[in-house]
Amino acid sequence: MLATPSENPYEEPRSGRLTAWGNALLNGSASPDDAAAAVLGADETHRVTGLPGDTEGELHGLTWALGRLRVLGVKGLRLALPAAGHPLGLTGPAAFNDRALGAGEAVLAVGVPLGLVPEVEVFGPAGDRSATVLWRCADVNDAPPADVPSLHEAERELADGLREATALLARLDVAGAGPDTLRALEAYRRRGHAELLAPGYPPRAVRILESARQVSALLSIASGSHGAAVSASEMAARRATLAPLERTARRAQVAAYNAVVDER
Repeated sequence: MLATPSENPYEEPRSGRLTAWGNALLNGSASPDDAAAAVLGADETHRVTGLPGDTEGELHGLTWALGRLRVLGVKGLRLALPAAGHPLGLTGPAAFNDRALGAGEAVLAVGVPLGLVPEVEVFGPAGDRSATVLWRCADVNDAPPADVPSLHEAERELADGLREATALLARLDVAGAGPDTLRALEAYRRRGHAELLAPGYPPRAVRILESARQVSALLSIASGSHGAAVSASEMAARRATLAPLERTARRAQVAAYNAVVDER
């Protein structure tokens, strides 16, 4: 089955892995094989199609595709995390933006106007699932990406966002929430500190990405916490409160992944 955009705040977007490790390869901080293995992660396979010069339906492995992008003149990669009404990191055209919005993510090349969108197919029984990923490459507009902040802007916004998200969670009746919310809260409290980003990224970007994930985790808990007595109007008000904080967290993630390119 085709996967929908992930809502797990602890799961790194595949486009994030491709951006981070593709940049590490392009700037000489990682070997082609190490970069490809890191992008693959726990997935079964990743293939790339639609690169300039490809015949229709031609497929390539990650190592070859990353090398081909470098030969084509790609100098770096940038992450996009669009959502409805917010084309974060995209440049157009509309057809590419629509595919990226459907996936909830995309990667845009720097130096050559190309973009890649993942199509993820999940298979296997619950608890033992894996995935295959097909990256479709297409032309994009050579234009500034939409609404991407600098690291400084993202850091300032996150400081306020983390305080607001923490205060919001404290106001909720988490003790009276359902088991899914309580499991999410426990997962947040016991979350691991896996290595973020890839070699060559500045420590500030790593800190900002960790803070963005904290905000996303808190918002995920808050949105799933129904408490003992929450009316429909209260839930609507909660969603309205969460929406700008969720946007702040996504903007910060994009700024962190793009730091190697944008902060040069």
